[in-house]
Amino acid sequence: MTFGQRFARLTTDVSVRWPRLWRLFRPILRRYFDKLAPQWGEIRSSDAFEPLGAALSSLDQPPRRALDLGTGTGQAAFVVARRFPEVEVVGADVAPEMIAGARESTPPDLAGRVRFDVADASKLPYEEGSFDVVTLANMIPFFDELARVTASGGAVVIGFSGGDQTPIYVPSDRLRDELGRRGFSDFADFSAGNGTWLLAKKR
Repeated sequence: MTFGQRFARLTTDVSVRWPRLWRLFRPILRRYFDKLAPQWGEIRSSDAFEPLGAALSSLDQPPRRALDLGTGTGQAAFVVARRFPEVEVVGADVAPEMIAGARESTPPDLAGRVRFDVADASKLPYEEGSFDVVTLANMIPFFDELARVTASGGAVVIGFSGGDQTPIYVPSDRLRDELGRRGFSDFADFSAGNGTWLLAKKR
């Protein structure tokens, strides 16, 4: 791993255990991802979001509103929007350059249903229970906020495109434990290549 990738792993480990310390790491990680924004779409492998599509297909009913946290330049948000033709999708990221790239790359046919906000996933500007589905691809999960913004009966889908080699990574057992203590159950695993994804439904 590069220094930036090692720092991202350290930030993930610390922020999952002690979420209040995220504010110390946030400015550095934000600058790091701002610099990566111009080539972010090229870094992701072509099959990175195949398990996300499979997880979304397993939902009992199409969501009305979806949130993609750590959206980067919007690839996962676009996957959600194309999977469900009626859904409204919000992509959120702490890095302004990533959001600028997402807005620029939004396909015209999705522009009316997909929007992007600069927002901190540890303190989101959305009301409680606002979203039927929340997706995270290679993103630090802030579990209290995930539980707060996910509607009752909704779902969270968390994925890491390189499995345990992903710089931002949380083991499945930890995800299940943290989500389970916040009212999530019916866990299901999805994978493709090295990528691993976990779906959990909120009771």
